[in-house]
Amino acid sequence: MITSGSNAQIKKLIQLNQKTKARRQEGLFVIEGEKMFDEAPRDWIENVYVSENYTGIIDVPHEVVKDSVFRQMSDTCTPQGILAVLRTPVYQAEDLLRTGREKTPFLLILEDLQDPGNLGTIFRTAEGAGVNGILMTKTCVDVTNPKVVRGTMGSIFRMPYLVIEDVKTAKQMLSPFGIRLYAACLEGTGDYDEPDYGRGTAFLIGNEGKGLTQEAIRISDERIRIPMEGQVESLNAAMAAGILMYEASRQRRKAHAEED
Repeated sequence: MITSGSNAQIKKLIQLNQKTKARRQEGLFVIEGEKMFDEAPRDWIENVYVSENYTGIIDVPHEVVKDSVFRQMSDTCTPQGILAVLRTPVYQAEDLLRTGREKTPFLLILEDLQDPGNLGTIFRTAEGAGVNGILMTKTCVDVTNPKVVRGTMGSIFRMPYLVIEDVKTAKQMLSPFGIRLYAACLEGTGDYDEPDYGRGTAFLIGNEGKGLTQEAIRISDERIRIPMEGQVESLNAAMAAGILMYEASRQRRKAHAEED
């Protein structure tokens, strides 16, 4: 049993929880809770830790940790008694372009998102809507941030993603595949439900406060807007992304139903 917070493993784990630089250098991140552990791919697991009074069933080798030390390791207010260190997945562009039953890719491009809750929610919603993958500029909040990971509710294990230099990189990557880029912005020239999203589609979603940069809007193939009433100027980034993703999903499901 690990009984001291000065243990080298514990110190490393705390660093992984707290520091983006440490996670990137080590290629590791931390998950907490039974649900996340149950869904985690077993070949990603590096180490597992449980508190001394944890009563769940563990199917992999693990370390037992004194309760007081486990609370130091945890990033949550009410630890569930189990956490694990996982290897960060490495995806290639082709992983995001595999479409399965879908005939054309369906992607998100996130520019400078900063709120961990927004990014986690977007991952979870993207899986539900049938998105093939997510591209994020390097200025986005770290996807392995513990708050992001919790917000995904396990979708981080199943949603391929790439961190890219900037939106121009996304344009260069996707254009050869005929993927059309739609910029969600106040300057949209048409409502979001007007275009045909049955072909290769990628939605550009911008920073929570500033929206998309002018560069992102410029390189897009079409500008779209979500109509709003009252004095509201814009929606939460995750909410806006969800509306767009599910409109594309609706169109694609309808097209498949008609084909069948």
